[in-house]
Amino acid sequence: MAQSPAADLHVEHGVATITLNRPQKKNSLSAELINSLCDNLKVCMDDKDVRAIILTNVGNTFCAGADLKGSGGQQPRYTLVDLFKLMREGPKIIVGKIAGHCMGGGVGLAAACDISVMGDNLTMGFTEVRIGVSPAIISVVCLPKLRRADAAELMLSGEKILGTRAAEVGLVNYAVPLDQQDSKVMELVAKLVRGGPHALATTKSLIYKVPAMEVDQAFKWTAEVSAACFGSQEAKDGIMAFAQKKDAPWVPKSKL
Repeated sequence: MAQSPAADLHVEHGVATITLNRPQKKNSLSAELINSLCDNLKVCMDDKDVRAIILTNVGNTFCAGADLKGSGGQQPRYTLVDLFKLMREGPKIIVGKIAGHCMGGGVGLAAACDISVMGDNLTMGFTEVRIGVSPAIISVVCLPKLRRADAAELMLSGEKILGTRAAEVGLVNYAVPLDQQDSKVMELVAKLVRGGPHALATTKSLIYKVPAMEVDQAFKWTAEVSAACFGSQEAKDGIMAFAQKKDAPWVPKSKL
């Protein structure tokens, strides 16, 4: 698999791990890092052997948000919007292993993961207003996860919160001690890979598309989706495996 240096890619047993690897820059969202993330995500999305993606970091900061000191000489090939759309629309499930602090745009990157596990004593904050800007683009991925009251408090105050509160308000799924993070992430991944690849991709699209649809449109589209799923070879294989009380053919033979 091709490697992009600012975000390392490693694949083992059908699980891809993309690691933000600019700790000296607090993994800030430079052109280099956004390019690298998009390149590696595209590789994973196109690889049929990749069943799930873990997004994590090196250093004590998951992502400090926008790189306010410039692109470091690399020309942008993708924007932050491209990155979030790729994470949202790509068929593979992305599990965030948030092993460092998140600020500004980094909160958006964490929230753009489908499922996420954060260290309970790490901090997260919409700090944009403190430097005179707005969490505009990241609001698209963050607001669907927040109650309006929580969104107003957190985005308007710019205060930092612990991972425990981030889980309480829904920005992440779980907040656990750092020494338990690996086991929690792998527990989630082990559950994910038991789902059919096409079924997972289809279900991910339901999660993001149905809430924005008018009711009649949603019923029409989901009826078509359901019929296509039940008529697929994947469904036939899965139903047969269920009847025979054995693993479906897509379940990895080796333990994660």
